[in-house]
Amino acid sequence: MEFGILMGDQPVSTPPEEHLDLMLRKVEAAQKAGFTYLTIGQHYLYDGFRWFQPIPLLARLAAEIDDHVRIGTTVLVGPVQHPVALAEDLATLDVITRGKLVVGIGTGYLAHEYDVFGKPFKQRYSLLEELIEVMTKVWTQDRVTHHGKFFDIDDRPTHLHPVQKPRPPIWLGAMKEMGVRRAARHGDVWTITPQQTIPQVEELVGAYLDERAKYDLPLTKFPLRRELQLGDSYEDALNSFADVARVKYVSYAGQGMQLLDRERVEADFLENVKDHVLLGTGEQVRDQIRDIAARLPVGPLLVRPHWPGMDAAQTEAYLERVGREVVEPLKDLQSIDFDRFEVPQTVG
Repeated sequence: MEFGILMGDQPVSTPPEEHLDLMLRKVEAAQKAGFTYLTIGQHYLYDGFRWFQPIPLLARLAAEIDDHVRIGTTVLVGPVQHPVALAEDLATLDVITRGKLVVGIGTGYLAHEYDVFGKPFKQRYSLLEELIEVMTKVWTQDRVTHHGKFFDIDDRPTHLHPVQKPRPPIWLGAMKEMGVRRAARHGDVWTITPQQTIPQVEELVGAYLDERAKYDLPLTKFPLRRELQLGDSYEDALNSFADVARVKYVSYAGQGMQLLDRERVEADFLENVKDHVLLGTGEQVRDQIRDIAARLPVGPLLVRPHWPGMDAAQTEAYLERVGREVVEPLKDLQSIDFDRFEVPQTVG
């Protein structure tokens, strides 16, 4: 089992230079602890928290990564961008990393990000599908012609292709069946989001398999995003997670993230999150991961080592402990393959 990290945001009160130093220290500590995927998400004009834009940041971090480590976006807000510009930026990043880029992309969930770019939020899924289609053409063809609903290109040459062929792997996040089927058609793999419980995921895998079979597409194990908190006991881990994550979860719910109800998060945070967070002692968390690996074809497992407000020393300590108690002991763990996955039976 490979493990990776999600590098997130920081309060805007943190000086930008300090924020960058935190990112660099996080990358160093993660690699030292055995993590092999380094990823970051994206937002624009975000309220209260700073998100470094992922492509230039990852280009800087590429100078710090070991040969066996991959970097990526998890996720880009794709539909607000032009596919030619995004394809060329990502191809450049794939060259800079010598073919170690993963492209996680999605629609996001904030309508204002679409408003400021003049893009229709209600058509974000159609935009995403066409965006990926055009990007793939730019990456794989010597000349591009495309006449679609949103983009129009008439026989133009391409000059910049990625190292990975035919394209860097595209990870598409999804929370509901329609989105999972979209991920199956247009991506290389479906990324499981942190708020989805394992039973919810099991219910959706069948739709993914059905769609991949329909288009005769190969299967790749699912990247699994989970929050993870270690403690001296389960209760200690649960309370420690609440201390660092409650404010951010309330922010997510307040801004409209699916699967999170703001009233529930504010009133009963622990009950609302404990069914999808890996919590407990090292032994308890290892057992939880083994259980998931026995039920789902997953890997890598991506965790968040840093919550807004944590300093670099706290983040480094988190990574060292998770590396020692989880990553190293589970390095030889293999999840089940797709042929061993059992689709849940519908009752009724």
